[in-house]
Amino acid sequence: MNKLKLFAVLLGLSFIPKMNAQVGIGIEIGPEPNCPYGYYDTVPYACAPYGYYGPEWFAGGVFIGVGRWFHGPRNFHGHINGNLHPEHGYKGSFPERGEKPVAHSEKFKGNERISGVKGHAAAHGGAHKK
Repeated sequence: MNKLKLFAVLLGLSFIPKMNAQVGIGIEIGPEPNCPYGYYDTVPYACAPYGYYGPEWFAGGVFIGVGRWFHGPRNFHGHINGNLHPEHGYKGSFPERGEKPVAHSEKFKGNERISGVKGHAAAHGGAHKK
């Protein structure tokens, strides 16, 4: 009986249409997002709100980048305010790409440090998280 079941399964499989699988890997870096206060280091690289990145992330008022577009020192770690990230519940406003920065007077309130190159975050206590 087992041979009969095996034959039926094999016969059934022979009627399944053949499909050609295609696997493609594309790497598209493109231009750095033009965001007035920097951009998040994850797809879709949305513009971060004012106060997400600390002042050390800017050189002459220009964001030094993060992740694939980072152009600062290799061992750089800068402060961010993780409360202003959508994954942490932030639902406030976001600037549009290409918007000009607006001067603000509030002080930066960072609560995490991340690597400019890899984007890994670490809370002030030193515990690493992604």
